[in-house]
Amino acid sequence: MLSEQGARAARSVIDTGLHTRGWSRQQAVDYMLANTAWPANEVQSGINRYIAWPRQANAYMLGMLEIMKLRRLAEQAFGDNFDVREFHARVLENGNITLPMLEEIILAWIQQHLDKEATDAE
Repeated sequence: MLSEQGARAARSVIDTGLHTRGWSRQQAVDYMLANTAWPANEVQSGINRYIAWPRQANAYMLGMLEIMKLRRLAEQAFGDNFDVREFHARVLENGNITLPMLEEIILAWIQQHLDKEATDAE
């Protein structure tokens, strides 16, 4: 898991290097090989994707971090009643949406849960 997290971080560096710092393809390959445990063939194909799809790696990382943040909030609010399958259903139910829209949906879901708990406690 830590190796994959490191690779994700390296991809963000490479994405930025390629598209804002003028890195060559070889610089990106060398960076990835030096900073991840990925085999050379996976690094080569990954670099091609990052060149062709600017900001993909950074967008992926930002999305992952936002979803992890929202999950922690839901886990705190739901406590022992947190159901990861229900959380995933809430994240996926609206298809492709922006991160602010996802945050609004998850926060509303959490608030509904808290309101129900308060009503049940009365």
